[in-house]
Amino acid sequence: MNHDTPLSPLPLRHLSDVHSRVMTTRQLREHGIPAAETTERCRAGGPWQQLLPGVYLLHSGPPTSEERLQAVLLYASHRGPTVPRQGAASEDAPEAMITGLAALALHGFAEAPALLGLDRIDVLVSRTRRLRSTGFARILRAVELPVAQEITGVPAAPVPRALADAVGGLTDAPTVRRLLTEAVRGGHCEATAVVRELSRARLLTRPHVVDAVDTLLAEGRALAEQRLYAMVREHGLPDPLWNVDLRLPGGPHLGGVDAFWPEHGVALEIDTRAPRPEEDPLASPFFHKREHLERLGITVVRCLPRTLRESPDQQAAVVRTALMAAGDREPGAYVVVLPR
Repeated sequence: MNHDTPLSPLPLRHLSDVHSRVMTTRQLREHGIPAAETTERCRAGGPWQQLLPGVYLLHSGPPTSEERLQAVLLYASHRGPTVPRQGAASEDAPEAMITGLAALALHGFAEAPALLGLDRIDVLVSRTRRLRSTGFARILRAVELPVAQEITGVPAAPVPRALADAVGGLTDAPTVRRLLTEAVRGGHCEATAVVRELSRARLLTRPHVVDAVDTLLAEGRALAEQRLYAMVREHGLPDPLWNVDLRLPGGPHLGGVDAFWPEHGVALEIDTRAPRPEEDPLASPFFHKREHLERLGITVVRCLPRTLRESPDQQAAVVRTALMAAGDREPGAYVVVLPR
């Protein structure tokens, strides 16, 4: 007895009614269609076609972009594509997710090619999976899969990871620069998150990537500064001195800050660095600057670009609290303020 054959297979006509027109050998078998019949239907001039090993398109016309994505995910998954639900157990996480240029297209990048124009679709799987790139499916591996984002029902890598995977296969400097810039300018993610992924992928040794990263960080800082100006204005905070250098009278340079309220002894700095995962936060330049200034009685507020973008109310409350607390502190040391 063949235990792979279902006791009550669905009739063949049921296949024309299902939402997906792409199925695996196993799924077809569960519908009562043996491998021999599948092979027969995929012969030249037949009604079906094989897209990838073990994955079939149940019509004879060219596959749509949705069908190509579905085929790649089916090929790369044991049980077919799934998207993790919020609060779901880890075993419900997808075994594969779209990444690279295809994922950027799903995320809505104007600079990414159209899905149908891609010769290959990148799919991210665990490094323990035994899969080979074949046809239009290119297998990429991860030590630990990121949390997938569902886009029109398709599990896709988050933008920083998708960017790193896309950049890894690109040699055209203008294209790399445009993609990285759009990630930040379009509000998809922060520059530091992209740089961390590029560093993790060991792409920061490529000259055209380094040049693009310099542009990316400048773009990220400019946007963060604009959001900081808007936050101060929209939340009714006192106007600070913008972009100034601090130094002791006749003494050493204390460092530059993005905003300074001299009457309150409060300084704010936007931290746009991209620290390495193994970096000790206590060894960072920001920590040493803050420690030095706070010894002089100046409160330093660290401001992350992501907080300015996602939670400006929260950041404004932190600044307001620091300003209000000034009256409870001893006056700070006198410092000279110079334009930066």
